[in-house]
Amino acid sequence: MILEPDILSKLSSLELRAKKIVEGFISGLHKSPYHGFSVEFAEHRPYNPGDDFKHIDWKQYAKKERFYVKQYEEETNLRCYVLLDTSSSMLFKHFGEWSKLRYGIHYAASLLYLMHRQRDACGLIPFSSKIESFIPAKGTYAHLRQIYLELERELIREGKKDELKRTTATASVIHEVAERLNHRSLVVIITDLFENVEAHDELISSLKHLRHRKHEVLLFNTLEKRSERELDFSDNKFVFEDLETGAELEVMPAQIREDYIAKVEEHTKKFKMACSEFEIDYEEMDTESGFDKALLAYLNKRRRLG
Repeated sequence: MILEPDILSKLSSLELRAKKIVEGFISGLHKSPYHGFSVEFAEHRPYNPGDDFKHIDWKQYAKKERFYVKQYEEETNLRCYVLLDTSSSMLFKHFGEWSKLRYGIHYAASLLYLMHRQRDACGLIPFSSKIESFIPAKGTYAHLRQIYLELERELIREGKKDELKRTTATASVIHEVAERLNHRSLVVIITDLFENVEAHDELISSLKHLRHRKHEVLLFNTLEKRSERELDFSDNKFVFEDLETGAELEVMPAQIREDYIAKVEEHTKKFKMACSEFEIDYEEMDTESGFDKALLAYLNKRRRLG
């Protein structure tokens, strides 16, 4: 992680944590082959003969008495919405420092901070079996503060272990969002895809609905890879609990691990192929990893949109 979870948790506000995550990410980009992404309000390079004078930064000239060109500044009216799954299954953690929900909240906060820096209008839609709140996309800093307050409320809820369970109905929520968004937008979905396998056809249908409405879609499957993908538990007997229904299942991981991994891989491959068919960008986001790969996936998507 750009900053360790325990260090991030000591920072006073979610906005400050998001800023530190993004600044660390940008610093890493500048030392990597990806230098050149438009991730700042402006970067500068010396003026070269033939450059348009309108791109000269006169404040830099006043300070240094040399001409500098604003190299990467972008003016844009792109609307971006972050759909954040806040259902009870997102409270899961085993190996990681953070639950999937806490990780997703911090990624959403970082993403929204980055969007704002790129002068995109951004909005937030937390959801479970229904839309919990709908904050429309705007580009002002005051509006971004309103979004952070909503995310802070979700962090408080994440810390309450006796909260009423929230079930998942991702497909119906996405269908509703597709109908409510009247302008072409980039829709970023952060979810653990905790649905019955039978429900995934309907989930694909809802994502197609977004694409049919001319929206761009970036889906982040948030998971703790070691436990949920690899079933990397000891060979003792475990009782697994469904965090949304409370149902329990007694399992010996060693007895089912090989078959489990094969079935998960097969199902994930089919889901990825369905997403690819309809030009839906799919990324996995491991809660034991840093945010850099997920932020880079967003920047790649953003760059393709121009």
